[in-house]
Amino acid sequence: MNKTSGNLVVVDDDPYVLESLSSLLMNFGYSVRAFLRGGDAVAYFAKSGGDLVLTDINMPQMTGIELLEAVHRHDREVPVILLTGYAEFSVAVEAIKKGAFDFIIKPYDPLYLFHAIEKGINYKRLLQIEKNYKAELEETVKQRTQELADTLRMLTEMSTEVVKRLTAAAELRDEETGAHISRIGMYANRIAHFLGMPDGFVENITLASAMHDIGKIGIPDSILFKPGPLNDLEFATIRKHTVIGAKILQGSAYAMLRMAESIALNHHERWDGSGYPNGLRGTDIPVEGRIVMLADQYDALRSRRAYKPSFDHETAYKIIVSGDGRTLPGHFDPEVLRAFKELATQFDDIYSGLLDAADKDVPESTPSWLRSTN
Repeated sequence: MNKTSGNLVVVDDDPYVLESLSSLLMNFGYSVRAFLRGGDAVAYFAKSGGDLVLTDINMPQMTGIELLEAVHRHDREVPVILLTGYAEFSVAVEAIKKGAFDFIIKPYDPLYLFHAIEKGINYKRLLQIEKNYKAELEETVKQRTQELADTLRMLTEMSTEVVKRLTAAAELRDEETGAHISRIGMYANRIAHFLGMPDGFVENITLASAMHDIGKIGIPDSILFKPGPLNDLEFATIRKHTVIGAKILQGSAYAMLRMAESIALNHHERWDGSGYPNGLRGTDIPVEGRIVMLADQYDALRSRRAYKPSFDHETAYKIIVSGDGRTLPGHFDPEVLRAFKELATQFDDIYSGLLDAADKDVPESTPSWLRSTN
């Protein structure tokens, strides 16, 4: 006979029946632990387990059904076969309801008993195989998900690094470039967050705004770093950095780079139509361009340039809010200007390097490389 090896727990309060049944099962090749009392069998099973429990149903101290329930409290999947000398239909139904694997009437046919035990052991092992497969599948999915997350994080970090290096190349000799890039991203992040823009927009503008001046790569150094005022021809040339930047970034399939293209082209457009390169007016200017235009203007006022000293926060704030003849409040989107007024203190803190990753006001969408501007 083909059989599956297994560890059986056998219970019967009649010592002669227990001995003969145990001997029969051992002759079949099973490992058998025999008990006269159900309580002892449950204690053993709780400690050592087993592949199948075979018990008489009519025992004085603990019935077979009570033993069945006790065993299943430790392991719901172990098969329990009940033996009885009385073919009572109601008892059989109750046993099945309680989770009995099989119900065998004494005197039993040894071959039938053997097949019932084999069926139970195979059932238990199939359940274990299924459980192991599910656990392995869950672990595989978890591992692959983590691998994908790690790859995505690596690609995001790599993209951020490429953006930083590419942008720094636009103003290679400007020692303020790195801090300027970080600050523009932080300003834009704060304004977009304040205006209630979607999370994806906030995340994209935070990184894309760093490329607003990428077109300066195409401007001659003699003009870009001229210490004195620019003449009309030179000023017309430097204005071209908006178009050059848009051409460098155009045609991307990625939303962040498409936004960067828009920002590069439009961050010198003005709400009143007096900006460049296309003289767009009002809401014809993409909102990302309107946001970065103010952010860039504030940072330019705060920064020292060859043609101007650096201004403190109060002076820069007054110029943007009230105007100074060259800069006018009408240059800015009124909603973006309102956001600036509300966030002015934070702008000062950002420029001064006082906001870092520990600051509770830093939005969660802010990339780690922008969380410190020192």
